[in-house]
Amino acid sequence: MSQRDTNNIKKQEQKDCFVPRNDNQEVIENGVKQSAHKKEIASARLLSTSQHELRNDVRVPKLRFKEFEGEWHKKKLNTKIDFIAGYAFKSKMMKNFESKYQLLKMSNIYKSELQLDRNPSYWEKIDDKLKKYLLKKKDILLTLTGTVGKKDYGYSIVIPKNDRFLLNQRLVCLRAKTNISDADFINNLIKTSKFYYSFFNESKGGTGNQTNVGVDDLRNIKLLIPSFQEQQKIASFLAAVDTKIQQLTTKKELLENYKKGAMQQLFSQQLRFKNDDGTDFPDWEEKRLGEVGKIITGKTPSTSDEKLWNGEIQFITPTDIQENIKFQTQTKRTVVKNKRLNILPINSIVYTCIASIGKMCLTTKESITNQQINSIIPYQKYNYEYVYYYLLFLTPKIKSTQANTTLPIINKTDFSKFKIKTPSLKEQQKIANYLSALDKKITNVALQITNTQTFKKGLLQQLFV
Repeated sequence: MSQRDTNNIKKQEQKDCFVPRNDNQEVIENGVKQSAHKKEIASARLLSTSQHELRNDVRVPKLRFKEFEGEWHKKKLNTKIDFIAGYAFKSKMMKNFESKYQLLKMSNIYKSELQLDRNPSYWEKIDDKLKKYLLKKKDILLTLTGTVGKKDYGYSIVIPKNDRFLLNQRLVCLRAKTNISDADFINNLIKTSKFYYSFFNESKGGTGNQTNVGVDDLRNIKLLIPSFQEQQKIASFLAAVDTKIQQLTTKKELLENYKKGAMQQLFSQQLRFKNDDGTDFPDWEEKRLGEVGKIITGKTPSTSDEKLWNGEIQFITPTDIQENIKFQTQTKRTVVKNKRLNILPINSIVYTCIASIGKMCLTTKESITNQQINSIIPYQKYNYEYVYYYLLFLTPKIKSTQANTTLPIINKTDFSKFKIKTPSLKEQQKIANYLSALDKKITNVALQITNTQTFKKGLLQQLFV
């Protein structure tokens, strides 16, 4: 937890994670607030919701900037966009070490994120024939091949810089025509439900369970598109929303890194809390997990006996435990309470010990788990949140003990032997309260990100036709 990290967080908090105050700001702030409450998105003063008699016409968006009027016109995409189909670069010529150019493949555009470290391939030099496939800043890439019955294609990204990336096969580059279409507008257009409907409707079967969308079919898709000036206005407004999302994301990352640093310094005792009267707390003791609480390995009730299921007790499995979610509030399945169950009380620590080791949560209701999970019911002299956070801190070490095994397993005996350092109960509470406060900040920022993303989805539905 460096001073630099602390300063970065303070700077971000001072910004309040909002874009600089401008004409779009009031709309964004009000819209996000209303979106969070699941009300209709506000148009505020920037957008006109009743300016035209054409309001209900399908050729006019529900939300519109007040300086624009008239209908949008249905156009083939090739009248607004230049399409470049990817090239089948020869695999034997590809390099697996970093070179001048990186080939962009479908695997690098996963879930609409540019992931350059995912199976990277490189190319040393290009001739005149291959210059066509050299991508430019603001080019939009779209994946064309996926699995029958799934929508695991149609992912898109925007190229961040010039002269480094080459376009591989099964991708298409969408390049906005100069002074005819705006690249940022097009990037948002292809994220609308209308585009996806047309895109997947053009999908055709390929080899095996593979399905493809052809570039020619893509060129001929017709969508309603406004004037170049209105495109720019819409793109500018949505860019302000994207900036807000990015600022919130940066703040969340800073807080998460700050928390990691705080845990490192607290649990290594580089930082210590003082007692309320200013005196030092006693020295810490080292304990095995089995000394800190009762360890219980879960067991799945008989799935063939319907009478055991759909009751008041949560049944926790590894798939129920979500990353970075501290409290387990719901599960996919529940069981009926009976004397044969090893029921975990509220505030038990649940920890996966088979396959996906290290997923963890705290129970908020009476619960049981399946056999992939060991749980800790802390004894009275140990704060359950302190034990939770120390386990979170210890998890990389726990995982490393199983690094070279095909199916990682930590049985109850071995799990009970892991050691944690324990201060007095009062110091445990202070540490737990401090880390909990950080978690609340992180959760709050994560909620702001979700609300802003929801707000943007609503805008895409109402700013586009």
